[in-house]
Formats: sequence, C-alpha cells, structure tokens
Amino acid sequence: MTSATRAEPPLPFDNSYARLPARLYVRLAPTPVVRPELIELNRSLATFLGLDADWLASMPGIELLAGNRVVAGSEPLAMAYAGHQFGHWVAQLGDGRALLLGELLGQDRQRYDLQLKGSGPTPFSRAGDGRAALGPVLREYLVSEAMAALAIPTTRALAAVTTGEPVVREALLPGAILTRVARSHLRVGTFQYFAARDDLEALALLTDYALARLYPERVGEPSPALALLEAVVERQADLVAAWLAVGFIHGVMNTDNCSISGETLDYGPCAFMDNYHPETVFSSIDRHGRYAYANQPRIAQWNLARLAHALLGLIDRDEARAAEQAQTIIDRFPALFEAAWLARMRAKLGLSTVHEHDRALIDDLLTWMAQSGADFTLTFRQLGEATGLPPEWRARWRERLAGEGSDPEASRGRRDAVNPLYIPRNHQVEAVIAAALEGDLTPFHRLLEVVTQPWQTRAEWAGYARPPRPDEVVRETFCGT
Repeated sequence: MTSATRAEPPLPFDNSYARLPARLYVRLAPTPVVRPELIELNRSLATFLGLDADWLASMPGIELLAGNRVVAGSEPLAMAYAGHQFGHWVAQLGDGRALLLGELLGQDRQRYDLQLKGSGPTPFSRAGDGRAALGPVLREYLVSEAMAALAIPTTRALAAVTTGEPVVREALLPGAILTRVARSHLRVGTFQYFAARDDLEALALLTDYALARLYPERVGEPSPALALLEAVVERQADLVAAWLAVGFIHGVMNTDNCSISGETLDYGPCAFMDNYHPETVFSSIDRHGRYAYANQPRIAQWNLARLAHALLGLIDRDEARAAEQAQTIIDRFPALFEAAWLARMRAKLGLSTVHEHDRALIDDLLTWMAQSGADFTLTFRQLGEATGLPPEWRARWRERLAGEGSDPEASRGRRDAVNPLYIPRNHQVEAVIAAALEGDLTPFHRLLEVVTQPWQTRAEWAGYARPPRPDEVVRETFCGT
C-alpha cells in the first residue's frame, strides 16, 4: 500500500484542536507501512473511548493503527511547539514522528487525543525518519500502563503494531507504532513556540482552549492566563510528588515534555529505581544529572517558570506587573509539592493523620535506604516485616502509629493499597525487549499483565517482584529517537 486510504468512520471523532487556526499545526496523513501486525490492543481502554475493540483488532483496524488507513472524521495533524531541552532553547520542535488523528469522548465525557507515535516524517522531523523502533514502543506501552494502574496521571497506550519495516538507529531494528491516548498533548513548549513569535493572538486562543478543555472550573476568572498558570502549577506539583512516591524517574523533563494537563508525557529514557538514591539517573543523555530523581521537583518548577514567561504578555501590558503576579504563583510550587509529597509518603508508612515530626521520620528512613542500598519498592511494601530497618527508626514508626491507635499489622491494608509489589523494573523491561527483538512477544504480554495489577500477590508472579541480581542491573536507558 503506497498511500493512506479512506473508509467509513468506525471512530466517533470530534476534533476541537483541528478547528483552531492552521498555524498551530500542520495537516498531513501518516506514511503507510509495508506489513503491519498487531502486538497488543488495550481492549478496556478501547471500550472506555467508545471504540469497537474487535474492529480495531481486524485488518482495517490494524491499518488505522499503523497509519495505512485514515478513517472519515479523522483529521491527522502534527502539532507545533518549541522547548528547552536540557536547559537549552530550541525555537522549533513539534511532532517530528507523531500525528494527532483526532479526539474522542470517553465514558467520563472528557475529551481524549488519539495519536500515532512513529507514523512517519513530518515538517518538524528535523531530518529524522519519523519512525519508532520496537523497543521504545514496548517500553512506553509497559511503563505508561503501569503508571495508569498506579493511579498516576499519564498518557495511555491503546495499541502497538509492528510495521514490517526496519528503522536505522545504532543498528537495523524492527519498526513499530504506538497509538497513544492523552487528555491533551498541549505542552509548556506549545506556549513557548508562540510566545517566541510574539503571537499573542495564538497564545490567547491556546489559553482559552486549555482552560475550557482541561480546567473548565476556572473559565471566567478575571485573568485566563493566571488561571491557567495556577492550575498547571497545582497539577504538576501533584504529578511529580506521585512520581517520587513510586521511585519513578522521567529522564527527559524538557519543557516540550511538560504536559499542560498534568499527565506524564513522553516515556523515553525513563525508569523506576531499584536501590534508592536521590541522585539516581538512568538516561544515557543526562550526563550531568539535571533530571536525577531528587531534582525532578526543582526542574518542574523551572519548567513552570518558562510557562509563566510565555504567558506574560497576556497577564498584564506592564511586564514588571505581569512578572510579579506570575512569580507569586510559581513561588507556591514548593509548598504545593511538599504537601502532596508528604501526603503520599505518610500513606506509604500507613499513617492516616498529620504530625509535625513526620518529615523527619520520612527523611531518616530515606537516608538509611540510600546508605544501605535498600530497594525502594520492596522496602515500603515490606515495611512491617523483618527488613533490617534500624531499630531506633522502627520504634519511632511504631510509636507514631500507636498515636493513631494503630500498629504495623493494623495499618498493613492501608500500606498495601499504595505500595506496589510490582513495577516495570528496568532489567525486566530490557529482557522483554531483547526477547521481542528475537521474535518472542510472550514475555512482553506476561510482564504487561503483572505491572497492570501492581497490588496483587500471586505465587507465580514472585519473580517479578524481586530486584535484579548484580549481573542483571541496567544502569542506562535510551531515548530511542
């Protein structure tokens, strides 16, 4: 098949972003592939989006998921955006290997983007091939669905297909395409793109659009720009606190990967920690630790300051007054993050009330974990058991629980509800990818089943809970672009 074909609409698209001015995006069809085959279809998510999962699993549906078929109602487009990448300004980025097919209304009556990732070159590809390799597609599918199971805001994976075509990276690799679902693909970098071009009209349209779509409760406030900034600051504070509470490291917290909706966006060199240490970095391109585990709150605030800067022209004609108002909101981030983080960490300890010494109790545990190389996930999951915790700390924790009329055994149910047993550990993900490259997708399907049920204890899944042996440790992850 050499060009995209059309069919009657099995998908009820309603595309609000495509109704915005044309300078916000570029319309184009995905580039067809030679021989698409389905790897995985998220049937429950398809049903939530009002889609016919059986149709999606049929050849016409697979052709849609591969970019070989453009159904009626779909209006494929590549979104324009800019961004700071590792702190360096890049004036034009945009969807270089992704296309927004359209928007669907979920069962919750919220609007969701349907996007193909790896669908071929666009005007934003910057000499790239616009494709995705199988490994990064499987990684994003596993990690994003694991995050969803952990109730952490995230983009979702609807489907993954192979293309029957190789992509050239360090070597020839099998090609694949991910179908991604998000509340929105608006980024801090989207606003930066138009601010850099002094396009206040586009910024105002984007601001009103983002409020109406993502924060309707704030529509009608005196300053739409300040309302949006405040809403995004609150969402990002909650999001990053959720990351830290499960030991997650995003890896590339560039402003073009910072979502206006407060979802985890763009899973590249991401990973969950095994042994806890605040300076942990996995990304092969983060050579100076900018996006290390403990740096993520600070970087989130830095990114939000870039959003504030992009919105200054809408806040007040007087730049000094605009900057003062925006800075006041940005300065709230540390306290918002601290409150969200403390709430999650208290829950991980089984605590249901607030005490002034809780921060010290948590910090002392984390300090011991870093010094002893304790496994982050299992330490919290097995907190009430014999895990080698310092006796003094254990006594303080028991005393704190007793003050609530509880104890380690009584609080276990609360702890187990927030402390996962299974995460997509790096060595397991890499093993799945290695098997897939050899043509065996069974390990992928097994690991996906496990990490999307992170709380369940099953004897046959015991191996998925264990940390890596020394010879299995994976210290670097790669972006895949």
